[in-house]
Amino acid sequence: MAFISKRWFPVVCLVLAMFLWGGSFIALKIAFRTYDPMVVIFGRMLVASVCFLLFFRRLKGEAIAGGEWKGILVMGFFEPCLYFVFEARAIENTTASQAGMITAMLPLMVALAAVFILKERLHLRTLFGFLVAVAGAVLLSVTGQKPTASAPNAALGNFFEFLAMVSATGYTISLKKLSERHSAFFLTAVQALIGAVFFGALLFLPGTKLPDHVDIPALVAVGYLGAIVTMGAYFLYNYGVSRMPASRASAFVNLIPVFTLTLGWMILGETFTSMQFAASGLIFLGVLLSQKGVEE
Repeated sequence: MAFISKRWFPVVCLVLAMFLWGGSFIALKIAFRTYDPMVVIFGRMLVASVCFLLFFRRLKGEAIAGGEWKGILVMGFFEPCLYFVFEARAIENTTASQAGMITAMLPLMVALAAVFILKERLHLRTLFGFLVAVAGAVLLSVTGQKPTASAPNAALGNFFEFLAMVSATGYTISLKKLSERHSAFFLTAVQALIGAVFFGALLFLPGTKLPDHVDIPALVAVGYLGAIVTMGAYFLYNYGVSRMPASRASAFVNLIPVFTLTLGWMILGETFTSMQFAASGLIFLGVLLSQKGVEE
């Protein structure tokens, strides 16, 4: 039982995190229909920060060395700050499904960065698994739905999503270093606080449109993004990263396109063909292969 809990609990946490993240693209799409993207991102960070205040006593017990603040700020600057600026623009211009598919690039980017920066060893079988999963994501992309009014510039949106993945790579590497001294729960709370301050400041930009009415579905989406995704999914992901090599943990990101496409079909009415079912199976196979051959 001890073996199962130690080896497989982080895996379960990562799969659940990917499912919640898959739903985040859907929630963003719903919220962006009514509210300005910067308002939505600030709202989710504020909700998460308020939720973390309930655990203030636990959080204040973690000591931070003077030099660590620089690393924490770098982590927060990569994600949520830069990441959500780019992701917000991506969701405005492309479909939720395609945005989710671009995330398949993240595991390879993190794996390469981990080799050069964290000195992790990457087995050829793991690299092969990554490539299989990326191939599945590409297949999902080319068999995806045609552009619609909700995706006015898919190419631009996908480029912004790629920039978001660059930011996520920097975040994951920074997180791995910080997780040697701090708990995943604490780092997740710090992320939410940095995000609330950063996006709160962006509300005062001339181009930001502040809310002028209440929209229940949009508010529910913001609540889900804050309490479930920003607090829950990030904690699960941060925990998984702290318990295994960064390159191995990032492989689970390839599951996001599958979950996003499935939820997009169920909630937004986005298409899901038989070829996409096959591509989803290819992604799952790639993730399975990538979990074998990484040096512990």
